[in-house]
Amino acid sequence: MAEEQKHLLRQIVEDFLDKGDRDALKTALEEKRSSDISEIIEILENEERRVVFDILDKSVSAEVLEKVDEATRSELFDILEDQELRELISELNPDDAADVLSELPAEDSEEVLEHMPEADADQIKDLMSYSEDSAGGIMDPILVSVNEAATVAEAIREIQNAEIDEDFFSVYVVNSSGKLLGDVRIRDLIRKHDSTSIKQLIDTDTIHVRTDTDQEEVRNIFSKNDLIVVPVIDDSGVLVGRITADRVIEVAEEEAAEDIYTMAGTDAAELENISIIHAARVRMTWLLPCLAGTAVTAFAGLTFRNIFNQADTLYIFTTAFAFAPMIAAISGNAGLQTSAIVVSGLATGDLAAARLSEVFAREVRVALFVAISCGIIGGMICGFLPNLMNPHAVGDLSAGPIKFADHIPIVIAFSTAMFSAIMVATTLGLFLPFLFRRVKIDPAISAGPLVTTANDSISVIIYLTLVLLLA
Repeated sequence: MAEEQKHLLRQIVEDFLDKGDRDALKTALEEKRSSDISEIIEILENEERRVVFDILDKSVSAEVLEKVDEATRSELFDILEDQELRELISELNPDDAADVLSELPAEDSEEVLEHMPEADADQIKDLMSYSEDSAGGIMDPILVSVNEAATVAEAIREIQNAEIDEDFFSVYVVNSSGKLLGDVRIRDLIRKHDSTSIKQLIDTDTIHVRTDTDQEEVRNIFSKNDLIVVPVIDDSGVLVGRITADRVIEVAEEEAAEDIYTMAGTDAAELENISIIHAARVRMTWLLPCLAGTAVTAFAGLTFRNIFNQADTLYIFTTAFAFAPMIAAISGNAGLQTSAIVVSGLATGDLAAARLSEVFAREVRVALFVAISCGIIGGMICGFLPNLMNPHAVGDLSAGPIKFADHIPIVIAFSTAMFSAIMVATTLGLFLPFLFRRVKIDPAISAGPLVTTANDSISVIIYLTLVLLLA
């Protein structure tokens, strides 16, 4: 919904709520889609949400409950009566109902399932048994399938009796064990005689996914093959559900948001609750390890300070350390650029990003050019900047100002360290996403603050070690 329309609808809703005119409000909302209503629900107060849910039809209320964001839905759980919540969840498709129930505490979701028809409850429980990020977790178990021995007339009759609200374009064909053999397009069914055997029409080259296929891979399969729907099979090849394009769009949004949160050092869990304490706790979960990482950098700096002091070259350390943040920042960002490229490639399933050798050959050449350029430019800055300052303020006062001859090693160490740190950070940014993917960890973590902090520590240690060796 356009921003202007959203603002106008909000004004209308709030105006009717202020006047207490429920009939007018109901009339106004009846003309709107559930997606539009859900956007308004997200910005209303709980008392106003309660009124809106009271006047909406159950089917619309159920759709609104499913479409609002997690934080709003968490608040709706508190204002909806138990019986009302059960009725709304019963209105949803099994896959949507499973998603909503997964956000409730285990005891509450169990209670809801106990009051639902047994067949529906079993279907939802089966869906909830799969990982929420897998094909099984996002599939819809309701589909149309026929036995391979069926005729066109029997297939059409199966379609007519199907309880599916969404559009579909093919009928799946299974054997006597329920294993997927292929599919038949609707257009082929209506063009053939009623007595035609389904076996003659089966397309056995049907693209399918398994229940344990990651949802990110499912999204890539849809994108690469321009699919509208894909069947889902279990480990035995039995047809258990289907995934539609609209569900994949939701998955794409979820995956993109998840990667952004991870790279920023937070979590989508922050949106599950509007409490600032909850949000702060989620962020601190990531920031505290980063704080420990920066403490390592500080410890390294103090250690080197003592070493330089013992060598009576503390004045060199004082000048050299002023340039340490430059190396840490540039190398960290260089590594972040590489990891972001690789993470994006892995997420979209690009062929180049799936082959480490190809990515390595490209990124190393890019990193070499960047490292040489930054090393030279950074060295010039390192050599020129101290000359702008009061020479008596450059070094340690007890040791006197730093001499030009003493500063040359710092410039050389700086340039060399800048080059080395960028190459190390780029290598980490390149290999860590592949390593994390191999061990089933989200590759986006490799572009997060934890790895960036590690790059900072490594780059500072490299730099100060080179200064110590060359001084």
